[in-house]
Amino acid sequence: MRIARLIGNMLAVSLALALAWGVAAAETLTLRRAAEAALAGNPDMAASQARVAQAEAGTRQVDGSRLPRVTVSLNATQTNDPLAAFGLRLGQERIKASDFNPATLNDPSSISNFNSRVEVTAPVYSGGQISARQDEARAYARAARDGDLAARQSVLLDVLEAYQGVHLARANLRVSERAQAAATEYARAAGNLHKQGMAVRSDVLSARVNLENARLRVSEARRHEATALDRLKLLMGRGLAETVDVGDEARLKLPEGGLESLREQALATHPGLRALRAQVEAMQAAALAARGAKLPQVNVMARQDWNDENLGFDASSYTLGGSVSWNLFDGGSNNAAIDRAQAARMEQVARLRQAEDGVIFGLTEARRRALEAEERLAAREEAAREAEEVQRLTKLRYENGVTTLVDLLSAQTLLDRARADLATARFDLSVSRGQVLHAAGLLDLDQL
Repeated sequence: MRIARLIGNMLAVSLALALAWGVAAAETLTLRRAAEAALAGNPDMAASQARVAQAEAGTRQVDGSRLPRVTVSLNATQTNDPLAAFGLRLGQERIKASDFNPATLNDPSSISNFNSRVEVTAPVYSGGQISARQDEARAYARAARDGDLAARQSVLLDVLEAYQGVHLARANLRVSERAQAAATEYARAAGNLHKQGMAVRSDVLSARVNLENARLRVSEARRHEATALDRLKLLMGRGLAETVDVGDEARLKLPEGGLESLREQALATHPGLRALRAQVEAMQAAALAARGAKLPQVNVMARQDWNDENLGFDASSYTLGGSVSWNLFDGGSNNAAIDRAQAARMEQVARLRQAEDGVIFGLTEARRRALEAEERLAAREEAAREAEEVQRLTKLRYENGVTTLVDLLSAQTLLDRARADLATARFDLSVSRGQVLHAAGLLDLDQL
């Protein structure tokens, strides 16, 4: 027995140390720290930043089209085609009088040629197409950067809701645990009163059923807590096996100023609206580029060639040239391209107006919900205090045999609901303020 007791004590100590280590190893995150981790590890942010990189690369690509192109090439040829063989020999500067013999001209020997070339081409005038494409690419880059900022704000709002969701789940768990403790006390009291003849057998059974239901609610609340933590981990790009914990609840404030000033600020600075406006500018530039295709195109070229039987630079020649091209008739395809670009721009303008209306409506509604949440929190706090008093008085009456167990359980249910409603009200207040900041385009790390 002594050995068994010693082994049991050692196992208990080991379990306690393991639990203590798990708690110590858990990373406790403030809301800001969780938000920073999400911005760094969230897949949505990775995709958004990749879109920014694509747009910026597109800008560099278009800028490069304005600069001269330098091409270096090496071509090797072997032929006995009469015309080609004579031309290659001429290019190698090896023509002799005997080469004009008809027999030699008509049936030449096979000739090899190595052509080394450096060629420079440059646009001189493109009808404004290059400038328009540059403007288009820069506008899309601005749209991508503003879109990235909008994505950041959406991730921050998701983190806020998930972070506060953990606190809500834990508040509900505490409510369930207190309800379980109360149910345990009620079952004990019902049993004692039954022994004293002051309660019927059905009261004892009802108290036990109530206790079992309370235990199930505790189990369900623990599952909700674990799910809330998992959601936060996923938003941060963490593995579900990692152990993290949350710090204090967030205490967000509503932005200063009245509703009208918030509306004006949102219309001016909301990143989603700025992104749409940049897209409108890009489509206008695309229409200008399509018009430029109807104007003359001027290009110049400089080329240096070397031709030799072997790889070398013996026979050299240069070529300078320029070209002017003007598409005078293309069956109306270019006009159709202009019309298409203009129609796309008009569609984007309509979407921008719709988005502006949506931002104003969303901001107005979010602010209303935030103000309502403040009133609801005050009402829930008062209701919780009153429910606690009702439960206390009903419990005293039941213990004195003045009221029934049904009344006591009803009072406890009222208290449990009031406490749960209070936890939800606190969650709603914090999240609704975050939604106001998000709707106004003002949500950033400094607000958390």
